[in-house]
Amino acid sequence: MKAMSAALKAHYALGTTTLATCWKATLTDGTVVAATSLDRDLVFDGVTYLATASYTPTNIESTAELNPDNLEVAGFLASPAITEADVQSGRWDYAAIELFEVNYTDLSMGKNVLRAGTLGEVRAGRATFTAELRGLMQAYSRTIVRLTTKDCTADLGDARCKVALAAFTVSGVVESVSGNRVIMDLARTEAANWFTAGKLTFTSGLNAGLSMEVKQSGTGQIALHQVMPFTIAAGDTYTLYAGCTKRFAEDCQTKFANGVNFRGFPHLPGSKVYAGPDR
Repeated sequence: MKAMSAALKAHYALGTTTLATCWKATLTDGTVVAATSLDRDLVFDGVTYLATASYTPTNIESTAELNPDNLEVAGFLASPAITEADVQSGRWDYAAIELFEVNYTDLSMGKNVLRAGTLGEVRAGRATFTAELRGLMQAYSRTIVRLTTKDCTADLGDARCKVALAAFTVSGVVESVSGNRVIMDLARTEAANWFTAGKLTFTSGLNAGLSMEVKQSGTGQIALHQVMPFTIAAGDTYTLYAGCTKRFAEDCQTKFANGVNFRGFPHLPGSKVYAGPDR
């Protein structure tokens, strides 16, 4: 049951209401972006909700099942806090979202929360964006049991892996770039594919603070999985750590000397063992 003040419930019962929809996003870096369907700015609980005629919430679909509730919020990139570049760079990924209604003539009535959750897929166009809001119930639909697999289920350097990433991290300077994805740095003399499946983070330039996984690496060359959202330029600096393809012998034991912390089942028999002798 929704928590709503008696005064606001009574206002809904009137039939003719003075309601405004408010939408607040809290990004993972702490930035708060807020908008309202009202024709003027609205201050509620210390947050200023900017009026924007382009803010359009779609119909809300809710079920009692564990599948995600559906809600898309579309709007023009009218606020400087919401730019296509930010969306493309992932700044909006996993932002916490709250959608609610208030009586704009009497804010003391409180709010009626329509939906709360996190952003899922964010798509940006030249002038608009759409964002899928994933409801809180979606967390219960995730498979959380441990998988039985030959490959490691930990991420390099996390609490389960325990590898000290600093020992496998290098820094460098971009000498040239191709297609905003392939970086040339002749200082990279490590073995071929040493950084494949690793991660590169820019420390200067337009992409400063942004990271991208490495698709392939060779002598003096690093190919990223995707093009960066902003132009990579010669002179941009970066940090880069070695890649792990989650194999026991090749990666965990040989490359990182970390076999004791391998989080997989490398000696698990394959399905052919249980199929019986060939006939």
